[in-house]
Amino acid sequence: MQTLVDRVDELAQIGSSNPAVAWLERTAFVFLILTVVFAPHSIAATQTAWLIGMFAWIVRLFFRQRIKFRFTALDAALWGFFGWSVITSVTSYAPDISINKLRGVAVFLIFYFVIYNVRSRRVAHVLAFTLIASCMVNVLWVPVQRLIGRGVEIHGLASDGALAKALLAEGDTLLEANGTKLHTPEDVVAAIEQNERTKIKFYRPDFDFVVEVKRSDLLNNGTPLERLGVSSWKKSRNWRSSGFFGHYTTYADVLQLIASLVFGLLIAGLRNVFSQSRKVAKEFWVNSSRSAAWSRRGLSASLLVFCLAAMSLALLLTVTRGPQLAFLISCASIVLIGLGRKWVFAAIAVGLPLALIGVLFLQQSRQVGFFDTADDSTKWRQTVWREGFDLWTENPRHFLLGVGMDSIKRHAPDWHLFDDGRLPMGHFHSTPLNLLVERGLPALLLWLMIVGIYAGALWRALSSENPRSKIQNPTSRGILLGCLGGTIGFFVSGLVHYNLGDQEVAMVFFILMGIGRKLIVVDS
Repeated sequence: MQTLVDRVDELAQIGSSNPAVAWLERTAFVFLILTVVFAPHSIAATQTAWLIGMFAWIVRLFFRQRIKFRFTALDAALWGFFGWSVITSVTSYAPDISINKLRGVAVFLIFYFVIYNVRSRRVAHVLAFTLIASCMVNVLWVPVQRLIGRGVEIHGLASDGALAKALLAEGDTLLEANGTKLHTPEDVVAAIEQNERTKIKFYRPDFDFVVEVKRSDLLNNGTPLERLGVSSWKKSRNWRSSGFFGHYTTYADVLQLIASLVFGLLIAGLRNVFSQSRKVAKEFWVNSSRSAAWSRRGLSASLLVFCLAAMSLALLLTVTRGPQLAFLISCASIVLIGLGRKWVFAAIAVGLPLALIGVLFLQQSRQVGFFDTADDSTKWRQTVWREGFDLWTENPRHFLLGVGMDSIKRHAPDWHLFDDGRLPMGHFHSTPLNLLVERGLPALLLWLMIVGIYAGALWRALSSENPRSKIQNPTSRGILLGCLGGTIGFFVSGLVHYNLGDQEVAMVFFILMGIGRKLIVVDS
């Protein structure tokens, strides 16, 4: 036990002579690691680990050996954004709902939890690789899920059958009956027989739906398929992957951030190889087996390539266009910043076939094009974007203060939103528009300041033309490249998704922001 404690102290650089302070710092550090471990999987586990660690860190502030705080322009923008969110929650049309939503806005505090508990470059590296390794757990599970299949995909429905009468259609996949998972037609029949009416949850691209099936519509005799009015079935392998999250969009945005981190490390490693002398490069390519150091680099590169390929496949299987396009833009940005303009064309030559494969898979899986104005999802967005803009510009109060976070849940009928109730209620599917409508113009300007200041700091740290830049460690450069590319991708995806309001995604973004900011301070 003491050996483990000593290793934690060495890694976290805990050297306080006060036993209480030392244990508080150890607790905060251990729960920081757990926060990063859980971040790609579970919002509940992530927030639990974060809150416990944050509590230990806050208690530690009351002891001597005070922590030195630095207040920068980024801090001013972050706290200004939070403060304005508080103001607009108080002035909201539904203050009780909006004030409750401040819990989600407060996830930016993870940024401070990271930067004040990471005391060295080594720990920042450990956190980055821990995030990648943890994400690989759900990434590797995605293709396994496809091989196993799920539910009961039905084919050949008879018009007078029980399922057809419930308005189920060719190719639908039955998933649950009254909350119980379905695996075979026998499961379906058994569940329907238990109640006069059974709620069947099913998947039809791109969404899950629920219908009621009547027991009286089952045929009395025959096989389970005949009683259901179905000619054949199979395990479904067509759905939008969501990892361990509850939604594919959340998973796709998280994958974009972490895959960008992997790609940044790869590009930084490639740049490091190119910067070596010809003799060393020749030794690497021809006689790498003679050099243990080069062998380790080759193994690390191979692992990163594998992680990138697996994450790209998982992202493809989410069939979510915004994060996919955002990742391509992120990769292009990383190549441009990390290797220079001459490599962008090579990246395009490699990326175009992969993008074509993604478009073909999208068309096969969802029966829509990448930019498809006839797509229901696109039409839905166009409708709510127009309604949101009209609501924001309706009067000076909305323009400046917005209507309040999630106030539309109570007042959507009054404002005739979502095509006057004919479309399912949600949000405005755009981070900038959501900020404008819910929190007014100052909120959007403050958010743009946060992104701009952070991205600018990463750019300056990485720029070869910056004489003050001392970020020469390849791993540090790779992490910063990944953070910058991921930030660009996060912003691009946010144009068509409200990813800032998705706490799972926001937590990963702020974790990476903390790691990136700490590396800039440590290595510059």
